[in-house]
Amino acid sequence: MKKKNRHIGSTLESWLDETGLHEEVTVAAIKSVIAQQLANEMKKNKLTKKRMAELMKTSRAQLDRILDPDNGNATIESLQRAARIVGRELRMELV
Repeated sequence: MKKKNRHIGSTLESWLDETGLHEEVTVAAIKSVIAQQLANEMKKNKLTKKRMAELMKTSRAQLDRILDPDNGNATIESLQRAARIVGRELRMELV
């Protein structure tokens, strides 16, 4: 007798919840989106990484960590400062 797949009909979100990966995947996705948005705004404003780091009063290495979607260690303050420099605002909320 063929075994029924218990995941048929379930959502990716429910699978992530079952495996305990939901929070990790969500954080990685948010960080990736923010990093990409910052990079796009830097390009639009013709800001090099060197100049952006100077304006943020930080190192180029720190800016690289902020722009790296796989590095989740950027502080909220760093992200806010970067957003402000490119003329944007970082918004966070509890839902």
